[in-house]
Amino acid sequence: MDGLLINSEDIITLSTNQILEKYGRPAFTRSIRAQLMGVPNSTNGDVFHDWAKLPISRETFAVESAEQMKLHFPNCKPLPGAEKLLSNLSRARSASSGDRIELALGSSTKSHSYELKTSRPETKRLLSFFQPDRRVLGDDPRVRHGRGKPAPDIYLVALQSLNSAADWGEKAIMPNECLVFEDSVAGVEAGRRAGMRVVWVPHPDVAVEYQARQKEVLAGRTGMIEVGDDWQLGEIDDDWAESIPNLEHFNYEKYGIEVPS
Repeated sequence: MDGLLINSEDIITLSTNQILEKYGRPAFTRSIRAQLMGVPNSTNGDVFHDWAKLPISRETFAVESAEQMKLHFPNCKPLPGAEKLLSNLSRARSASSGDRIELALGSSTKSHSYELKTSRPETKRLLSFFQPDRRVLGDDPRVRHGRGKPAPDIYLVALQSLNSAADWGEKAIMPNECLVFEDSVAGVEAGRRAGMRVVWVPHPDVAVEYQARQKEVLAGRTGMIEVGDDWQLGEIDDDWAESIPNLEHFNYEKYGIEVPS
């Protein structure tokens, strides 16, 4: 969701830079921003605090950061192509089987932040394409504690939510039949570890930062956080993931998706 469907990553940067300015520290760099996108807050808060060398405790930073987010998150807006993509997929079918395309959301954001980020009418409408029981957030009890992205759990739970809602007798959807849309490097790895195909739609800052390592990102092999179970990762140039500049460039035909005219 963050940085893929809505512009919350830019708002996080704005809010964080306001704290940095308050304490006379330099603004967010592209490199540190790229490292933190898509990573659970419990991890990236410590990484950021150590990088920024703020003259306040981690706890004080967390409080001030939460205050800034509460102020700015209600300004979140959909990103280009997001509503059209979800609208199309909600009506689409598989070209080979004729089955409906099913949608689920897997996001590291927690419930209280989700409510703030989706408070505008246009963001609320955007996220309404996902049924409530198919929204898997960062504090969802169905995801084991400490198993956020880049672990695969959030996407496996999202798949489970689709299969549990299926009609009796319907064939279960398998991981290799799923397509994950992600903006973060950690999220790409989570999707690859789940055995799913991935479309990476990086923020321009992230795209530049990882330009030389794009093949590693698409395989989930950047090694940014130690997860274990490396057998779950993809292989370089295995054609199981691709990168596009934004959601407006998604090729439905390539994935056998038919959208009614």
